[in-house]
Amino acid sequence: MTRTYTVETYGCQMNVHDSERIAGLLDEAGFLPAESGVQADIVVFNTCAVRENADNKLYGNLSFLAPIKKKNPLMQIAVGGCLAQKDQAIILKKAPYVDVVFGTHNVGSLPILLERARIEEESQIEILEALEHFPSTLPARRFSAFSSWVSISVGCNNTCTFCIVPTLRGVEKDRPMADVLAEVRTLVDQGVMEITLLGQNVNAYGVELGERGAFARLLKEVAAVDGLERLRFMSPHPRDFTDDVIEVMASTPVVMPHLHMPLQSGSDSILASMRRSYRSDRFLGILERVRNSIPQAMITTDIIVGFPGETEEDFSATLDITSQARFAAAYTYKYSIRPGTPAGEMTNQVPEEVVGERYTRLHEHQQRISLSVNQEAIGSTHQIMVTEVEGRRDAVQSRLTGRSQDFRLVHFDNSSIARPGDFVDVEITDASAHYLIGRELAVTPTRGGDAHAKRHEEATKSTGVTLGMPTRKVDL
Repeated sequence: MTRTYTVETYGCQMNVHDSERIAGLLDEAGFLPAESGVQADIVVFNTCAVRENADNKLYGNLSFLAPIKKKNPLMQIAVGGCLAQKDQAIILKKAPYVDVVFGTHNVGSLPILLERARIEEESQIEILEALEHFPSTLPARRFSAFSSWVSISVGCNNTCTFCIVPTLRGVEKDRPMADVLAEVRTLVDQGVMEITLLGQNVNAYGVELGERGAFARLLKEVAAVDGLERLRFMSPHPRDFTDDVIEVMASTPVVMPHLHMPLQSGSDSILASMRRSYRSDRFLGILERVRNSIPQAMITTDIIVGFPGETEEDFSATLDITSQARFAAAYTYKYSIRPGTPAGEMTNQVPEEVVGERYTRLHEHQQRISLSVNQEAIGSTHQIMVTEVEGRRDAVQSRLTGRSQDFRLVHFDNSSIARPGDFVDVEITDASAHYLIGRELAVTPTRGGDAHAKRHEEATKSTGVTLGMPTRKVDL
């Protein structure tokens, strides 16, 4: 009998993209994605080490699986990703029933390690310290038939005091531009219409290659690929964000008017302690130049609350910046100590109850801003790429969900049987802090028609996962 698998993903888009590769490798090895609600024979956790919450979720889920595995000795559990890279020995100490522990640099080894663990009846650990081959050549099970990620670099050369990712993923390694373009062309030939370029510090692309302005040139080259409708990128760093990128965004219709620019803190003293290499005035200056060139751009951000030494004055500075910046959304996180980082050794840790109270205040403050920003869209028309259909597609009317060009989530009723991947002009009639509500005006069918829609349905068949692939993304 063919064995089944599921992949549970923690953390960033890079991890989600790695999970697509893990699923593709398991497909190629002859395994099948598990049906929704059915326990898989192989469970893979692709982990994150950025926040403590990810550790807790992993070990909680491993504990849940322990009695299930005891009843079914043929079941296998694998743990990969950043936490595996960092805590390889600790994982097996806490959960000795785990069959495979693999790192961020050897995703392609998973099927062999699973087979070796089965034959030898012994846990397998394989952690490479550096990337030997860019993982783009590995097979992948994409979560969508019309949207895809493309990694342009791995690793990071920054030394942020709160982050352990450079230690785990290594120094930045850039893919040759020709390889990136070849992958994009292949994906577009397969029906993909939206590409998101990924990197730990995506706009530092070209540093390893010694090419100044390489990222702006790459955006231009990718945008010129015939058939590509939408191009996005994340996540950039303010230190490396240059005006030539703004110019490309403003002059290239395929590059979407959305910028995710991590702030982390609005306090200059905290930014210095974080070793973020920019200050609030530079950050706001970038936003001003983007909005001057691209008035319709939506800007989102990341913010850490309760970094060591953060005072009420520092926190107030963060609130002030969010008011000035008017982010469409902010992904806010409570600071947590990560062993092995300079911030984790700082003695001026902020009490947990203070962090919690500030987190709540920031969240409520940003919710009001997000609602105000979204309400400004009422009465305007946006082109939405459909991502989900709620209810039967052949029903008289069903509810659709999709993304606007500026990356806002939009819900609207479907009166013309639009399908995932179709572009729909929608008039915005209402708004919340998290999404827009609209009325369908006109539909542009998907390139590839019914065959394309069928492929999307096959790629997103009921697998019990948030992302429509045999993986489950866990929000941290």
